[in-house]
Amino acid sequence: MNLEVKNDNFKLCLDALRENKVIAYPTEAVFGLGCNPESETAVMKLLALKHRLPEKGLILIADSFSQLEPYVALRELSVLQKERMFASWPGPVTWILPACPQTPRWLTGRFDSLAVRVTNHPLVKKLCSELGKPLVSTSANLSGREPCRNENEVYNQFGSKFPVLIGQTGGRINPSEIRDALTGNQIRPG
Repeated sequence: MNLEVKNDNFKLCLDALRENKVIAYPTEAVFGLGCNPESETAVMKLLALKHRLPEKGLILIADSFSQLEPYVALRELSVLQKERMFASWPGPVTWILPACPQTPRWLTGRFDSLAVRVTNHPLVKKLCSELGKPLVSTSANLSGREPCRNENEVYNQFGSKFPVLIGQTGGRINPSEIRDALTGNQIRPG
């Protein structure tokens, strides 16, 4: 019985993504807000929910690097830079890579780069796999509020009708570490 509810919940969230809606889902540390990165409409809905300026850019989270490859200019990284990045995945390390020229500005913001992560969270991996593409990933919280760590906190901030993929976070205390792939410099500790 419980498994059926979870499967229905998963399908509801997957359908919402396919309809270019925003959902919340558990990640390694907190719940994230996500949407179809190829839909400007969906991304603008997400940014409006967060009260986030489009020029700040966003993170894409994926099941595998092949889902991220169309968005980033991997050829601009040296062998060592690629090895360092791939050694951290799947896992809670987000890397900032040069973006491909065709990567939409609604993802990169004012930058010529894009933040990307290959997750090891099983629910997010399944969601990206079933969708066939990465998700936009930003912490699930209203401006000035703490990021949500469970579905009840998401409902409290976004309303009881908000589509939430029910599940546990990966148990990490801090959001993902962010590093610059070109320099190796840490932008945000994890």
